[in-house]
Amino acid sequence: MEELIFYSYPSCTSCRKTKHWLKANQIDFKERHLFRETPNQEELKHILSLTTEGFDEILATRSQAFKELNLNIEELTVSEVVDLLIEKPKLLRRPIIVNGEKLVVGYNPGELLKLLKRSALQRSVS
Repeated sequence: MEELIFYSYPSCTSCRKTKHWLKANQIDFKERHLFRETPNQEELKHILSLTTEGFDEILATRSQAFKELNLNIEELTVSEVVDLLIEKPKLLRRPIIVNGEKLVVGYNPGELLKLLKRSALQRSVS
């Protein structure tokens, strides 16, 4: 398994809950401040490749920052949206947890547990 990366923002309630859950379950992770260490183009494209719903899964469409843009994401190319997310990381839902092959967005203990089971299974096979 690749390293578990936890993109978070400290004042985000879901991020704090997720961090607590990861620590309580003794999960090693690398935390990255979403606004100070914004994922680069390659990382965002990788995150996007792990989604099942595309941008809908990682975009904070209900956020004030998104509403203020007043634009139709459907009219933009993938590269344009990725560049926009790098420029305005507040448009990303949070937290984002990725281990290289699986993605969890938001505080979701059930999905985190699946991530752990898959990782443990891979370690036992290796």
